[in-house]
Amino acid sequence: MTKITLNTVVVEDSETQRAVITKLAKDNPHLNVVGDYANGILALNAIKKTKVDLILLDIVMPVVNGFDLLDSLEKPPQIILISDSSDYALKAFDYNNITDYLQKPIDKSRFATAIDRAVKTQNQINRDNDEGEFVYVNVDLQKKKIFINSIQWVEAMGDYIKIVTTEGKFVVLSTMKAFLEQMPENKLIRIHKSYIVNVNKIDNWSSTKVEVDGTKLPMSRSHKDQLEKILIITE
Repeated sequence: MTKITLNTVVVEDSETQRAVITKLAKDNPHLNVVGDYANGILALNAIKKTKVDLILLDIVMPVVNGFDLLDSLEKPPQIILISDSSDYALKAFDYNNITDYLQKPIDKSRFATAIDRAVKTQNQINRDNDEGEFVYVNVDLQKKKIFINSIQWVEAMGDYIKIVTTEGKFVVLSTMKAFLEQMPENKLIRIHKSYIVNVNKIDNWSSTKVEVDGTKLPMSRSHKDQLEKILIITE
């Protein structure tokens, strides 16, 4: 397994605390400290210029506090919040990219646990990036992530659709039109009033049928020309 190293920034207004946190970070084999800053403005300027995977972020700082800094980032990396108390823990739930919440004084083993969590999260982020684009659908009252590359075809079932993927089949309350609008252009296309196929999964096709993974799906003549054009473009 490839070792994960997170480019890390420390943001803490107290010089003493900043030195403590920076040392903990530098001693951790999974962290590469690319900067430590006394306030959010300095940190924000640096983060815009450097690839950062993790910010160790104090909440209470003058002028720009930790949440202000978070709100200023267009694409925030993982965040481990640091505070003197647990008063801000509830607000932290409003941010999807906050990985952990540490209280001062920071315990060394607790810090290591937080970093392990960040490494696991980064592993998942890397896997998601490798597998490509995805869409969330509602399956059995839960959100299900489906990678677009895994979709083979979609079949209309009244008020529902059945999404057939390499991982399984999922029945979702949606129209064909609404689902197709979420897809990248020319990746999945409609071949029939009841069928959408993933262009990259087509094995064989004729004027009336498309074959995907051994299954023959009907194709209406009105969609044949569109499919031919897309297949030519993607060759």
